Amino acid sequence: MKAETTRRRRIAVAGLFALTLTAAVLTPPAGAEPADTDLAGLSEAQLSAQEQPGTGIPGVDEIRHSRNLKLLANVPKPAPFTAASTWSDLAFQDGYAFDGNYDGFVIYDIRNPRKPKVTSTVLCPGSQNDISVLGDLLFLSTDSSRSDNSCSSTPLPATNKEAWEGIKVFDISDKSNPKYVASVETKCGSHTHTLVPDKRGKNAYLYVSSYAPNATFPDCQPPHDLISIVKVPLKNPQAASLLREHVAFPDGGNPGKPGTVPEGYVTATSGCHDITVYPAKDLAAGACMGDGVLWDISDREKPREINRVQDDVNFAFWHSATFNNAGTKVVFTDELGGGGAATCNATIPKTRGADGIYDITGRGDGRKLEFRSYYKISRLQADTENCVAHNGSLIPVQGRDIMVQAWYQGGISVWDFTDSRNPKEIGWFERGPLPEGKSGGAWSTYYYNGYIYSSDIAKGFDVLDIRDPRTATGKLVHVRELNVQTQGQYRDLFPR
Repeated sequence: MKAETTRRRRIAVAGLFALTLTAAVLTPPAGAEPADTDLAGLSEAQLSAQEQPGTGIPGVDEIRHSRNLKLLANVPKPAPFTAASTWSDLAFQDGYAFDGNYDGFVIYDIRNPRKPKVTSTVLCPGSQNDISVLGDLLFLSTDSSRSDNSCSSTPLPATNKEAWEGIKVFDISDKSNPKYVASVETKCGSHTHTLVPDKRGKNAYLYVSSYAPNATFPDCQPPHDLISIVKVPLKNPQAASLLREHVAFPDGGNPGKPGTVPEGYVTATSGCHDITVYPAKDLAAGACMGDGVLWDISDREKPREINRVQDDVNFAFWHSATFNNAGTKVVFTDELGGGGAATCNATIPKTRGADGIYDITGRGDGRKLEFRSYYKISRLQADTENCVAHNGSLIPVQGRDIMVQAWYQGGISVWDFTDSRNPKEIGWFERGPLPEGKSGGAWSTYYYNGYIYSSDIAKGFDVLDIRDPRTATGKLVHVRELNVQTQGQYRDLFPR
């Protein structure tokens, strides 16, 4: 049966490329929308010519994109969310997308990606509402001080010791009617969290990332320097609890250095901003303010540091991490300016507010993160546009390392880092500046089952399609569930 399945997959890939190459001879009339397969069969040099961005900055709300990437659908913010509601992270399961929002979350039916529909909305304020899903459970991060752990809570000053922050758990067995079932309070709240399934399938572990802003907060005293580990029994989620507080930086981590966006600064490490795990390889990569970290997570309850790196020249704030499929590289992002500054203009160097590409060299406890290069979008943005490297995911392409990534008002970039020393953009999409110089843009942009989905702070939920021979095999890979910070292994899904 396995041999027959492999043979069928080979036929499917061959058929896809045969169809693509056959269509390459077609040329659309002037001014027409390019056909899906127009770029197939072109050489690398010809493809590169198609990818070059246009000159100048788009007009207010104007849409521009490379020939191989186009917008299929947009769903504006649904009620009860207001124009001021900020969209955040995304998760996926069984043809549904789960979109976090500072005021709650939305579940979209994306079984027809060209016509996404709102399945349900949940009003539950508590920034950032970082989100993940596992089976019938949805997990939500609360990183703002609230009067209690309910979805009807009100804001409290962080100086109030009675204020609540942490993790909320919902039952999503009925996606039209999610139910709140549990909560766990965590020190300094939960800015983000990372879902880590255990090896026996009985529990979900959540690595909760948070950090201490200053000493005035009674439940969040620096040095924080820890990861809260929450344990959720899958058959009894009401019993979710704080398992332990893992001190990740007993030496205090990077002390940081003062400065501003133009002159440069380094954020002192006081915990982690985000963690990505690769459970099949027992690895985790932490983006921890002033440090990038590689951990062994073979014991899910006790992460163990393998290697740590710093970049006090160009990285201001280590924000997120992405492994390549082989688990031999990590892309770290630098959120220079905290996501609110214009760092893609002519005054900020290409090495800042960028991605840092690191190869993982060596074996076992001798593994090291070795810097190779930076990647930053080349399209200059207006001085009113907040723009910096932000959340992205792998496109599961056979034989290449390609990811799609959000850049706030810099839009969306699809780029190839197969050659770690020479990353290259292969597709892009962006809107012009928002009216009146407002902040916004793509927060999280991920690839799921053949399409690109993006959570845009101002515009809502976008669906895009990339049609390019370099990403074609990605459309053959379908997974039931996707939490981007919990990386799966695509290798076994590719034909051999």
